Amino acid sequence: MDAQNKGWLNGLVGVMIFAGSMPATRIAVTGFNPEFLTGARAVIAGLFALLILVVFKQRMPQLKDFIPLCITALGVVLGFPLFTALALQEISAARALVFVALLPLSTAIFGVFRAAERPSLAFWLFALIGSMLVIGFMLQGDQGQIFSRADLYMIVAILLCGLGYAEGGQLSKSLGGWQVICWALVIALPFMFVLSYYSLPQSLANVSISAYLGLIYVAVFSMLLGFFFWYKGLALGGIAKVGQIQLIQPFLGLMLSAIFLGESVSLAMVVVSIAVMLCVMMAKRFA
Repeated sequence: MDAQNKGWLNGLVGVMIFAGSMPATRIAVTGFNPEFLTGARAVIAGLFALLILVVFKQRMPQLKDFIPLCITALGVVLGFPLFTALALQEISAARALVFVALLPLSTAIFGVFRAAERPSLAFWLFALIGSMLVIGFMLQGDQGQIFSRADLYMIVAILLCGLGYAEGGQLSKSLGGWQVICWALVIALPFMFVLSYYSLPQSLANVSISAYLGLIYVAVFSMLLGFFFWYKGLALGGIAKVGQIQLIQPFLGLMLSAIFLGESVSLAMVVVSIAVMLCVMMAKRFA
């Protein structure tokens, strides 16, 4: 298997893990406020990351890596978790997944600026078609809901996440995929501890088991393990190219929402899912 195919395989595993993020966050915000959830998930993941770095005796990053690591942390440790949690207080996981469909474009655009990647015109065409298919499907059952503050939160989240993906993916080429997310979490750890401490709910007695399970998922899987595969995939296969796999994430997320949040899965979803996967394959071919 060549490097690009390995990159796509790792990226696919990462996306499968990330697919549970929106449903898990939606469940977690029923028991925790967004600020505490953001801080707590980062603290839990950061402590595991610190342990991993110590066990595997990783050297400190070079000074030139510090700013890219801070940008990565801003995007994926603070920005995306915080703004999605704020949004999911007001909107459903399904509506949030409308905006997740824009992540491949956001990642590819930042990849052009950060990694000087130059995908072909055909790549951009299939990337746009795939994004439009996902957004069209998501909005067809929107019931006329107007643009809201929560939607603005999701747009900010997508922009910050695309930036964090591109920056971390580029840095992974020299530092290593799992090392990037671990160091980003460790750098953010003191700040996230302060955030979680000052946003701690007055009482945790009434928090449900499901909310705790949601917190555990977004902390261990979404915040840490998923990035092991995702950043390795971006480094091996290219940021813009592998980023297109994210087009599958909304549909995987909807399936999980149907299971855990009681949302229905229609035949149209299956049909559009197949069309989107064809767009992903064509984008990969022309990348």
